[in-house]
Amino acid sequence: MPYPKVTVVGAGQVGATAAFLLVSKGLADVVLLDVAEGLPQGKSLDMMHSRSVELFSPTVVGTNDYADTQGSDIVVVTAGLPRKPGMSRDDLLAANAGIVRSVVAGAVAASPGALILCVTNPLDVMTYLAWKESGLPTQRVFGMGGVLDSARFAYAIAEETNKPMGSIQAVVCGAHGDAMVPMPRHSTVEGKSLVDVVDQSRVEALCERTIRGGAEVVALLKTGSAYYAPAASVVRMVQAVLGDTKESLSSCVYLSGEYGIRDVYVSVPAQLGREGVVSVTEMDLNAEEIDALRESAATIAASIEALGLRG
Repeated sequence: MPYPKVTVVGAGQVGATAAFLLVSKGLADVVLLDVAEGLPQGKSLDMMHSRSVELFSPTVVGTNDYADTQGSDIVVVTAGLPRKPGMSRDDLLAANAGIVRSVVAGAVAASPGALILCVTNPLDVMTYLAWKESGLPTQRVFGMGGVLDSARFAYAIAEETNKPMGSIQAVVCGAHGDAMVPMPRHSTVEGKSLVDVVDQSRVEALCERTIRGGAEVVALLKTGSAYYAPAASVVRMVQAVLGDTKESLSSCVYLSGEYGIRDVYVSVPAQLGREGVVSVTEMDLNAEEIDALRESAATIAASIEALGLRG
């Protein structure tokens, strides 16, 4: 049986690491595409040199041409500029919007049947833009944000409680950024709610560390930003889609009334399968939680408006 085909657009740290994980785990043949000549080809060749060591069967091919991505099952969009000193959030928004528009046009023309998984920041707005530009149904376009944020929350909880990772289920919703909404009441340690395991002041500290998780990595690296955990989060979502697992993962998905939120992409638990977003899993939120989620969604809506994507 042939492997599914996954295209990863952007051969930077996140894209290349995701590509390597996809082939080394035996999940898919990968096409790694980038505008920089030689970069995706060189990284792909390096990965293939590890084939006899890791003993994986799928292949990874580097290219600068969307023609090589034809027939992809999933297109993962990691291409984009990082925020640089002196660059405002609006500057980043405008620059990456142009990149995402170009990527989506090329990817959809080559693979009209593909699902699109957006990773480019600002994540929630770029996912909305990818949907608008693609002309695809909302369930076939989604973003990676909540899986990564939830992973960071789980790590913080494990460090605090000294419990194994397998005993922890963490949930983070909302925007992928400072407006994210950790959900301690819905996160568990050995089946017990986090709020029943850790006192309130420590719960608040864990939520704050989660929100600062990406910035904490950046501050330590001095240059660049996180890529191992983001890439692993991408692969977790791709695995759910290709395996048609219907697993509920915190994903950046289009809401059309769930939680009282409409016409915005925001991270909430959603079931993923071969058709993309199978369904949104509505949690039982209290008034404080629903207000925080709606406020977070409002920050995304404001950026969507700033790009002129509505109307």
